[in-house]
Amino acid sequence: MNFAGLIRLFLFPGLLFAIPAGWFFVWAEHKVVARIQRRIGPPLLQPFWDFVKLLGKRTPARRGIDANLLRLYPVLSIGSLIAALALLPVFPANAGGFSGDCILLVGLMEVPSVCYILAGFTSGSIYGEIGAIREALLSVASNVVMLISLVTIAVTAKSFHLTDLAGPSLNPGHWVGVLGLLLCIPAKLRLNPFSTAGAEQEIYAGSLTEYAGAALGLWELAHALEWLLLTGLVATLVLPTTLAWWIYAPAFFVISFVEVLLLSAVAAGTARLTLERSINFYWRWAAVLACMAIISSAVMMRFHL
Repeated sequence: MNFAGLIRLFLFPGLLFAIPAGWFFVWAEHKVVARIQRRIGPPLLQPFWDFVKLLGKRTPARRGIDANLLRLYPVLSIGSLIAALALLPVFPANAGGFSGDCILLVGLMEVPSVCYILAGFTSGSIYGEIGAIREALLSVASNVVMLISLVTIAVTAKSFHLTDLAGPSLNPGHWVGVLGLLLCIPAKLRLNPFSTAGAEQEIYAGSLTEYAGAALGLWELAHALEWLLLTGLVATLVLPTTLAWWIYAPAFFVISFVEVLLLSAVAAGTARLTLERSINFYWRWAAVLACMAIISSAVMMRFHL
């Protein structure tokens, strides 16, 4: 890994930036929801102190391979999210990478969802299993939209190299792909109206029902990192690649933060959809995005755009 890669892994948008930024985004999510509901909401450092509190709590005793697997899933999720953040082309001029890093990014982004599903089935709880089934079904539906969106962006850039995908484009297919990614974020983060996988009123905490203590704290950290990764990916697709790093970094944070505010406001203003309606929503949008992607690709090839 080159020097720029090490910076992305440990500094920006890596660990030293990602963890506090992720907690800040979680706080912003809760704060926006609270203000829309006319509540005060949590103080700024509440997500951090919640994490510290969970680390200090005892975990109910479990033995056997299931206990080890339940502890392993959040660790794998955090590791994959950090690796995915390191792939984001935040330094386009000397980002390095390789021609298929977009494909690797998709794979790393899916690891937390797979671990979330496995955690539900491993827990031995009926609520965990129901949450896992819902997460699996919704993940398949939303991933269709996400994959089509990324392929559309890759086709417009004629490359699967993330550096080539970064930045705005005059091709409408690029912006169709960005819109598709935005539509997928609520399902990936289990936000309203697509929060059926962790519906507290129905199945407690879904796949995480049997989690407590440090393991639950790690899942909370993984959720915070998911916020930064998904919103940051969209930010890299709309920010000009010619910006200096000292302008790019704060612009990256601001655009990601605006996405958090927008998605949190939508979550606060909408009710939870049933699983069937959530899947139908994504299947219909997948068909629309697929048609738009095909049309934009055909126009691009026809006129050599």
